[in-house]
Amino acid sequence: MKGNISPHYKNSALHRLKIIQGQAKGLQNMVQEEEYCVDILNQSLAVQKSLKSFDALMLENHLKTHACGALSGKDKLKAIQEILKLFRLSK
Repeated sequence: MKGNISPHYKNSALHRLKIIQGQAKGLQNMVQEEEYCVDILNQSLAVQKSLKSFDALMLENHLKTHACGALSGKDKLKAIQEILKLFRLSK
């Protein structure tokens, strides 16, 4: 299913993904260069934090653009199940 991403969220999401891409490349280089494990782990945690930030941004877009309408319409149960599934996967 294709969804709409508002221009604000799309620009922010793409910007964050470019940052994540750079962080992941940096992480790859650190492993290649066999840098100190703690430094590698710190970089990995930074990537994970950036991904969580990206996830929060996309969830906010979804709630504002899709879920609000779905929760008050005939697709209410489906919308609730989607959000619960995301919640479970985040744990």
